[in-house]
Amino acid sequence: MAELKTNIAKIDPVWDQITEEARQAVTDEPLIGGFVHACILHHKSIEKALSYRIAAKLASNEMSMVVVREIVEEAYQSSPELVAAARADLVAVYERDPACHRLVQPILYFKGYQAVQAYRVGHFLWSQGNFDLAYFFQMRVSEIFGVDIHPAARIGKGIMIDHAHSIVIGETAVVGDNVSMLHSVTLGGTGKEEEDRHPKIGNGVLIGAGAKVLGNIRIGNCSRIAAGSVVLEEVPDCKTVAGIPARIVGEAGCEQPSVSMNHMLGKDHDN
Repeated sequence: MAELKTNIAKIDPVWDQITEEARQAVTDEPLIGGFVHACILHHKSIEKALSYRIAAKLASNEMSMVVVREIVEEAYQSSPELVAAARADLVAVYERDPACHRLVQPILYFKGYQAVQAYRVGHFLWSQGNFDLAYFFQMRVSEIFGVDIHPAARIGKGIMIDHAHSIVIGETAVVGDNVSMLHSVTLGGTGKEEEDRHPKIGNGVLIGAGAKVLGNIRIGNCSRIAAGSVVLEEVPDCKTVAGIPARIVGEAGCEQPSVSMNHMLGKDHDN
């Protein structure tokens, strides 16, 4: 029975697909063989590959790659939920980003995916009381990826951050499951208050490029925030808001805006 369980545990269609895509990439472009082997093919699981990838990105003169990798691997061993979230994020990017044609791409190339996985380790460290280590991860994620997520922020699974340049998510922000956002999104405060001061984003929300959501306000499930909007008031479920300041301009247009990735306003464009 124990042997059967071990064999079942080794069956991993997602990882099998990733490694097959990696082998094909090396066949198609031999010059990246060393890179792909180091990031994917030298590893036995997705968590081992992610540990290597995060460490390779975040290591610096102040903290070696070996040390960073040990921290990430310990986090994955202590919290299997981190690996489950990484898988959900990977599938989200693959399904929602039209520029993503293979599961291996986000692990190798997409800084939005990589930044979120590094944030997740920092959040785990924060939850364990390792605040300075968590701040180190936040600092390096900001420096390397241009994504500044406070390690205390709470972010669900199935997250897709496209392009991911200049993302800012504050300390008391909460982001639900299956949320999609584009570059230059800010989930920030409105002043110097020190208590609960950042937005609470519901499940299935789509946040357009350059949108700013400010203050301790709730953004309802499956709502849609148009690009460039400044949201200062709560948004009901399944609505579209746009403008500065943002106002309700219609329904969300579909059941899952974050999945459809439909940014067009007006009922003529709704699904």
